[in-house]
Amino acid sequence: MLQIDRRIITHFDFLLPILVLPVIAMSYFLIAEVNNTLADKQLVYFTIGFIAFLFFFSFPLKKFEWLIPFFYWVTILLLISVDFFGASRLGAKRWLDIPFINFSLQPSEIFKPMFILMLAYLIKQNPPGEKGYGWKQFIKLSFYILLPFLLIAKEPDLGTAMVLLLVGYGVLFVMGVNKKIWITLFILLSVSVPFLYNSLHTYQKKRITDFISEKPSYHVKQSIIAIGSGGLYGKTKENATQTHYKFLPISTSDFIFAYFVERFGFWGAFSLIFFYGLLITHLITLNFQLKKDYFAQVITTGISFLLFVYTGVNIAMTIGLAPVVGVPLPFFSYGGSSFITFMIFFGILENTLAFRYDPTYKFIKY
Repeated sequence: MLQIDRRIITHFDFLLPILVLPVIAMSYFLIAEVNNTLADKQLVYFTIGFIAFLFFFSFPLKKFEWLIPFFYWVTILLLISVDFFGASRLGAKRWLDIPFINFSLQPSEIFKPMFILMLAYLIKQNPPGEKGYGWKQFIKLSFYILLPFLLIAKEPDLGTAMVLLLVGYGVLFVMGVNKKIWITLFILLSVSVPFLYNSLHTYQKKRITDFISEKPSYHVKQSIIAIGSGGLYGKTKENATQTHYKFLPISTSDFIFAYFVERFGFWGAFSLIFFYGLLITHLITLNFQLKKDYFAQVITTGISFLLFVYTGVNIAMTIGLAPVVGVPLPFFSYGGSSFITFMIFFGILENTLAFRYDPTYKFIKY
């Protein structure tokens, strides 16, 4: 008779779904209020995301760990192919159109899990010493971080590129790098800021000037009005005029946080941020349990940084504290790419946690 190995249940992290599922449910509730068609599509994305979670949770990752570099370079080739075969939309070339099936692929989204897995693989193969990584290993690891950064920034998709850059070096900071290296890089970065600014595209410079100007852009202005109108306890659906009269742009994706606050007020915003804070803190504290398991540590650290950057940037831009970029609120904004990517991440994470006691990955026992 087939039985699920009980040790999987013992090591499965149940706190993760407890913290994530309420956020997903609230996301669907808000999207359905605004547009039933989008809500139906989101259900499809939810289904695909949960299937992806189950696949990566049950996949014998450690058995095929040696294939991670191969798939990393496959996704790098996909990023390179965007420059030659990519489809342009809204001035950016980020997608590959798959012929005959009317489907588009965004390689930068596929790359994110491989990016974290590659860092995990490299750090496991060569862990940091007592004083952290020296220049030689730091430069080697930086190559795997900077290469995708340059390819994605060229699309142009500076938002995603910067997220990966911050996550990559955030992981190295936690894992351990000699402090002299960080001091040197800080000085070099400070000197090069004017040159980096001049290399930006015109629309990217405009986002920065809009951010530092006295008056916020139209999008941010309407977002702030929506947040302010929510008060302490929020408004009913009928009285949430900023969203339902279409004053608030992109209310189901980039600015869904503003709509949420208009509906549920300050205490609703506090609760949502509290959930994200608990989730990120929980992921970081897992490192203390994993000790010398560098592979798992990199994955938990990478996901926690990814969540922190996405959440922080999205909320900050809705209240005028960051430039407006296309960064979704994890598990909350409408769309499939981000949701499915994070479900893959959580499938990989639960995989490393639940099966870390058993490298043979016997999901089923007889």
